[in-house]
Amino acid sequence: MHIVRANGIDICYDTRGEGPFLILSHSLACDRTMWDAQMGELVKAFRVVRYDTRGHGRSSAPAGPYSLDLLAEDLRALLGQLGIEKTHFAGLSMGGMIGQVFAIKYPHVFQTLVLCDTTSMYPPETAGIWEERIQTAREKGTSALVESTLARWFTEPFRKRRPDVMSQFGDLIAGTPVEGYIGCSQALVQINVTEHLRKLKLPGLVMVGEHDRGTPVGMARVIHQNLPNSELAIIRDAGHISNVEQPEEFTKLLLQFLLKHQHLK
Repeated sequence: MHIVRANGIDICYDTRGEGPFLILSHSLACDRTMWDAQMGELVKAFRVVRYDTRGHGRSSAPAGPYSLDLLAEDLRALLGQLGIEKTHFAGLSMGGMIGQVFAIKYPHVFQTLVLCDTTSMYPPETAGIWEERIQTAREKGTSALVESTLARWFTEPFRKRRPDVMSQFGDLIAGTPVEGYIGCSQALVQINVTEHLRKLKLPGLVMVGEHDRGTPVGMARVIHQNLPNSELAIIRDAGHISNVEQPEEFTKLLLQFLLKHQHLK
């Protein structure tokens, strides 16, 4: 684990492996450890950099407001500090939103773009749902969001089968600083980049859990239809955090795609 000062905050990251760079960006209310199940295979072919988004994990959690543009600039500053000019990128949920905004702003940095269980735009009626979650966090803390979030993130059979994973991710949710949760929630609900995806030329992979309730398959299809050089993969028997619920299938699909484009300049 390392801490670097970038874009005015402390950003926590770790790096393992050798080969082309691969950045991993996590979901809201998680941290870089949500990628643990993928690391063993990915580091065999890539130099993997995982980082804690602003407001999460061991990175700084200043008071908001945040924006997706700000979160993309955090990543830009981190890459600058690490001397990374070109990299592959994979992001899940909020991480996928950061990746889209970054790729549109800086189209020549990412060699590939993997967008998992994410959206390029929320419908207007979603704003009220997010405001409720923000109010709950503000009034009762992030621990009050644990049960409803786990129910949204994972299928019921998986929740019953894996109480250990529920405990682990419950701790991540409850441990997310309130300012970080609110700031990032206010940022991601604003996403509206569908039209801009059409300009991107890089290879893309859009992955989504079959039973994702947070960002359903329909949202993944919209990204796929608007990202010109992209593939779509629907992961069976998985909810929103598909890399944890179906780690073998997720890692296989991710690695196949990345290895196909491993040596892009």
